[in-house]
Amino acid sequence: MSQERVLAHSNFSLTAARQIVKDHFKPNPWIYWADFLVSYGLGVFCFQKVRGGTMLTPHQGITGELSQVFFFFATCLLFYRCALFIHEVVHHRNGSLPVFRFVWNLLCGVPFLMPSFVYYTHIDHHRRSHYGTDHDGEYLALVKRGPWYIVYYLSWCLVIPALAVARFLILTPIAWTIPGARAFIHKHASSMVMDPTYIRPLPTRTTMRVIYWQEAACFAWCLGIAIVPPVFMGRWPIPFLVHAYAMAVVIVLLNSIRTLGSHRWTNSGEEMTFVDQLVDSVNFPNSPLISELWAPVGCRFHALHHLFPSMPYHHMGKAHQRLMAELPADSPYRLTVGRSLPAVLMTLWRRSRQGDEPASRGKMLRIPGRSQRRRRTSVKNI
Repeated sequence: MSQERVLAHSNFSLTAARQIVKDHFKPNPWIYWADFLVSYGLGVFCFQKVRGGTMLTPHQGITGELSQVFFFFATCLLFYRCALFIHEVVHHRNGSLPVFRFVWNLLCGVPFLMPSFVYYTHIDHHRRSHYGTDHDGEYLALVKRGPWYIVYYLSWCLVIPALAVARFLILTPIAWTIPGARAFIHKHASSMVMDPTYIRPLPTRTTMRVIYWQEAACFAWCLGIAIVPPVFMGRWPIPFLVHAYAMAVVIVLLNSIRTLGSHRWTNSGEEMTFVDQLVDSVNFPNSPLISELWAPVGCRFHALHHLFPSMPYHHMGKAHQRLMAELPADSPYRLTVGRSLPAVLMTLWRRSRQGDEPASRGKMLRIPGRSQRRRRTSVKNI
């Protein structure tokens, strides 16, 4: 297939793109409620099938039966989908879906120890002057850090569940009682990010009130898990904790793999143009049934999400199709399409081994089927 270099940054019009999808920005609460509650209900059912009963009955432990393995991974996928609604909760937290936000935190955010306040920093990931810089906790220059860092990043899934428990069971009362501890804990231990050196800005008073309530609920949940079973049920919750830890490891690992595929990670910390940020992000429109498992709730259209952060997840599929049909043939948006997750991950691994930053090597953005033209920004179309 013939390929071409695409036009420069001025070729992309955000206004024109928005006009194409102007009727895809209104959230449908019925879809949110149905999707979340059905996923959550099925997740609880599968969770109970793994443990052999409700939370009031003793855990049956590991039986080794194939059905238990099936229900375990089904639980992980369903609760993973529920957890990723945090993305929608954060982007629609100012006025829209208030009851949904409360219920999500009650059923998912608090029990999973990921209340919505830990993800408020995600908004900085979408600020044009912050993306890919030190102000963006969700970006690492993986292409320049080598493949060992990718493996290191994936290994965090083994410790993140324990760190979440420590944050709310231990650090929360410390933040409440020790002068000066609150600011340190907020800056360094209150964000769901991928950069461990990220320093979170101090919150407003309104946000701080939300944080107090949510972390108090998480503290009470952790304390209840530690006290209720031995005191009121006459048993230690060890099997439950092992089950919950294994499930959390799988969910965090799956989310980490999804994250690796969501960008091309070519930036080195400097501010990027909007189009460079767009092309550094990836859409996965192919194989929707499979991609919806590892990138649910709109996450498979990550580049589209960076183009329009407020677009509800249930509109993204149709919006992407419309943009691909109506944008110019040489639009940079077409370069966001990833063939598959394995292809994108293999390219990231290869570039990290070579220390290959495409822009510095003069490689080019390409789209099929046009005559050759120059472009100064460079990322491979994969």
